[in-house]
Amino acid sequence: MQNIVIAGYARSPFHFASKGALARVRPDDLASQVVRGLVERSGVKPEDIEDLIVGCAFPEGEQGMNVARLIGLLADLPQSVGGVTVNRFCGSSMQSVHMAAGAIALGAGEVFICAGVESMSRVPMQGFNPLPNPELAAKAPAYIGMGDTAENVAKRYEISRERQETFALASQRKAAEARSNGRLADEIVPIRSKAGIVDTDGCLRPESTAEGLAALKPAFQADGTVTAGTASPLTDGASAVLVCTEQYASRNGLRMLARLRSVAISGCAPEVMGLGPILASRKALERGGVKASELDVVELNEAFASQAIACAGEIGVRDEALNIDGGAIAIGHPLGATGARIVGKAAQLLARDGGRYALATQCIGGGQGIATLLERV
Repeated sequence: MQNIVIAGYARSPFHFASKGALARVRPDDLASQVVRGLVERSGVKPEDIEDLIVGCAFPEGEQGMNVARLIGLLADLPQSVGGVTVNRFCGSSMQSVHMAAGAIALGAGEVFICAGVESMSRVPMQGFNPLPNPELAAKAPAYIGMGDTAENVAKRYEISRERQETFALASQRKAAEARSNGRLADEIVPIRSKAGIVDTDGCLRPESTAEGLAALKPAFQADGTVTAGTASPLTDGASAVLVCTEQYASRNGLRMLARLRSVAISGCAPEVMGLGPILASRKALERGGVKASELDVVELNEAFASQAIACAGEIGVRDEALNIDGGAIAIGHPLGATGARIVGKAAQLLARDGGRYALATQCIGGGQGIATLLERV
């Protein structure tokens, strides 16, 4: 079997939904600019791309109608490049990486762009016309609110509000330091909007303080511990990674960031969906023959501080390896775009900082987890 590598990573700036600088940018326009930027930066030959696989959690409206194909056309990819839209909620664009890897392993292509997009400004959570199944709603908590799942995890693991706020502050600090030191700029593709160029992240809150977080009201339950400050914000954004064979990258002089070692998916109880990364990560580590203590980089999506704390503890993640340039609490979480972002970021960090192994993992609404294990080339 041929080795499979990440040979490029790019994303848009991430901005608050509704009030941010990308709120008036169509998601297909947003993602097409990121895909075009990835092609230009990576040096891949567009005619060699087999498929554009795009993750989207709510593929409706402007991000509906098989948005992947539309993004490819907007990005001026050759008409020979296919396009398919994938939905595994928050894990959608990490799933796109897994699908590309599977296709390569089958000999069904050598080069893929795996992208993700979510405009949480222009398509609401649950879509425009949610129709929950009444039987399932009556017998299982499949439609539970994400904030309530975070509260359930906090209670189960006895994670105090103060501990959640300490975690959130660390995420804000790391992201602010990364931005001020220029460590985020290289991954960002400037986005053209009607109001001008958007080239920096808009969700970071470097002014956050312990006192400020302590003053916030609980966001989901009157007597709860989860606040807006310890949850990822509603976010607009897009991301993309180039997935190809190591042989293709070598033949064409592409810079290889990391090699895929193993992948995994898992399910868990919907009411504690935030715990999904635990089993998925354990499966990926076992399949890859790697111990958690050997991980130099871990990109664990911070949907909520409570679930990130619980998962990091159960997986056995070292503090110094976790979300080195900050996580979703600071940077943002555009649902369908996050998976490609954290896979690309984990690969980028291995190439930038050294180390041997990296793990990208995230929880998924409805009770799932997904994980990707990488190794340095």
